Amino acid sequence: MKTLKDVKVGQTVTVQKLDGEGALKRRIMDMGITKGTEVYIRKVAPLGDPIEVTVRGYELSLRKADAQMILVL
Repeated sequence: MKTLKDVKVGQTVTVQKLDGEGALKRRIMDMGITKGTEVYIRKVAPLGDPIEVTVRGYELSLRKADAQMILVL
């Protein structure tokens, strides 16, 4: 399974699972990224970090370390 970090700009993917533990996992879920949610990759910063995504109708910036914990299909 690939992670959100591996998805190319312009693609839409569906969240399958969140890795991680405790507060970090809770923070990602509080941002609206939960199992079954569609995520659209809007753009990536020039140096590759962070990535900007659209989730549930709003824009969100994620660090690559956080995006690596989100397994997508």
